[in-house]
Amino acid sequence: MAIKEENEVTVRVLCSNDELVNYLRKQGFKSGREFSLDDYYYIPSSLNIDNMSAREILSKAIILRYIVDDGKIIQKITYKIKDINKNGDIINQRAINCDVKNIEDAKKIFEALDYYEIMNIKENDIIYYKNNFELAIKYIEKGDILIEIETEPNTKWDTVENIKSIISEINLPIEKDNYFIKKAEIELNKILKR
Repeated sequence: MAIKEENEVTVRVLCSNDELVNYLRKQGFKSGREFSLDDYYYIPSSLNIDNMSAREILSKAIILRYIVDDGKIIQKITYKIKDINKNGDIINQRAINCDVKNIEDAKKIFEALDYYEIMNIKENDIIYYKNNFELAIKYIEKGDILIEIETEPNTKWDTVENIKSIISEINLPIEKDNYFIKKAEIELNKILKR
């Protein structure tokens, strides 16, 4: 089992994919590895979600992940813990991960424990990099194009504030008023019709 502690900035792209890729290339970015995520969100059946926000529901969710990364299949169970301030900014987040051999077997175990699948989010990602600085373009199936940048210790992008500064310098074609897009909340609100 692994615990990953990090912070990240996630922003919504305001242009087409072609425009974004052309812009990044003009800025000197090169495309790197590609991977896909197929995330299944499971919550306890005992949870009364009628009076809960998407954020509250997701704080109780277990994610079963099926990842294809450069042809390699990775299957895991993930539980995320996010510390969010009153403005909606993610102050800190941790992910507890446990590798599994078969995601279908993991689903059966959670269903036996009286959990059910509330949603499934599929995305394809491409990493773009320049001078060791990486950003991930996230193509959410039937959803938005997002850019995610993770903090990295001992670099110029070791804090969220430094990442915001770099994004401003690059002048990415993004929504500038929300640096903490929560794709799972957006997708869950669509399902719950909220």
